[in-house]
Amino acid sequence: MPKTADEVLDMRRHLVIPGLVNTHHHMYQSLTRAVPAAQNAELFGWLTSLYKIWAHLTPEMINVSTTTAMAELLLSGCTTSSDHLYIYPNGRQLDDSIAAAREIGMRFHAARGSMSVGQKDGGLPPDSVVEKEDAILRDSQRLIETYHDQGHYSMLRVVVAPCSPFSVSRELMRDSALLAQEYGVSMHTHLVENINDVAYSWEKFRMTPAEYAEDLGWVGHDVWHAHCVQLDAAGIALFARTGTGVAHCPCSNMRLASGIAPIRAMRDAGVPVGLGIDGSASNDGAQMVGEVRQALLLQRVGFGPDAMMAREALEIATIGSARFESR
Repeated sequence: MPKTADEVLDMRRHLVIPGLVNTHHHMYQSLTRAVPAAQNAELFGWLTSLYKIWAHLTPEMINVSTTTAMAELLLSGCTTSSDHLYIYPNGRQLDDSIAAAREIGMRFHAARGSMSVGQKDGGLPPDSVVEKEDAILRDSQRLIETYHDQGHYSMLRVVVAPCSPFSVSRELMRDSALLAQEYGVSMHTHLVENINDVAYSWEKFRMTPAEYAEDLGWVGHDVWHAHCVQLDAAGIALFARTGTGVAHCPCSNMRLASGIAPIRAMRDAGVPVGLGIDGSASNDGAQMVGEVRQALLLQRVGFGPDAMMAREALEIATIGSARFESR
């Protein structure tokens, strides 16, 4: 105890650590936890069940769900969070999430997600929740020009973030990358989350997901991908060589039975790895300290007792995640 101090805090019964950084979330899903129809489904079935509900979301629901998710994160030691919002029915805008973040005071990376390929065109989402690609690009540009702050102590940055290879076209992936590079903002999407994701990529594009990402300009120090559970050795080498990041979401991966992401192999190869909560519909909460523990335990289950150390798990959730948020 110092002899003199302006203020003394009694931190007994508290956990004192650096601020945790959440690199992947879908905050609107705070309103759709534990939906019976989606409880026992893998990724594609889970999405198909929930799209029908998410199609009815309103701007007020986005504001409320964002506030709820951020409050949960703050209570578990999270100081900075990304949010991947990719569904925009009923007049919803990313502005609704941004307003909530400003009100609650959380440092925020708002990812302008999108879906443009509906079921009639061979995509997974219903046609009622997809957007026109020119409108997506215009709105992404508007958001960057209106809100993005590249300053060192920025509280708000905008990220260009098509939802996934199975819900947008090749052209939108390519044009989104070009837009992000023009404005110097980061890029984010889902990639190689489970084996069905791999099969879809091979059937539609005759490429692995990692090859597809590279072909369209979605690798590099300004890109991070969510999940990468089924990333193969060649994909790991590609990401390491290009500095492409991975948001590891252990609870969601277990909840949807997607598999165990090869984080040990990624780290050993030099892939930048951060931690993500993912949406509350696939996590049932937003507790960052719990997510750190799950990252530790899941690697040990999959790859042995020395596959992840406690200090390393904490590093992933702090320094590792902050590498994405500071780009």
